[in-house]
Amino acid sequence: MSVLEIVLIVIGVVLVILIVGGLIANARRTREGEGALRAELEQANRALAIAHAQDKGWEREALERAAREAFAQRSDATVRELELVQVIDRPGIDEDQAVFRVITDAGNESLRLDRHEGGWAAR
Repeated sequence: MSVLEIVLIVIGVVLVILIVGGLIANARRTREGEGALRAELEQANRALAIAHAQDKGWEREALERAAREAFAQRSDATVRELELVQVIDRPGIDEDQAVFRVITDAGNESLRLDRHEGGWAAR
């Protein structure tokens, strides 16, 4: 085997090691950034739902009050936080819906409210 062949083999092995190492590092960086991206996406969705509700003239305080009352009827858990995550605005007033994520010490769950006769009630 000539010196040139040995040099070419060594260069080829080094290139393969660099490519594999780069792929592994890229995959690790992508996994690490995924959680932050999901958090940002959820925050953007909540902001969009709030903006949509305000655009439709829905009163945030009335929605939250109805959500707290509806959740209190279902559970004894204390509500730590309410997040408006979705606004469903169908034709007509009585078809509207709002979806909240209710966060308690025990975890979180979804709560859907329907608009009914000018007020809000749990589904």
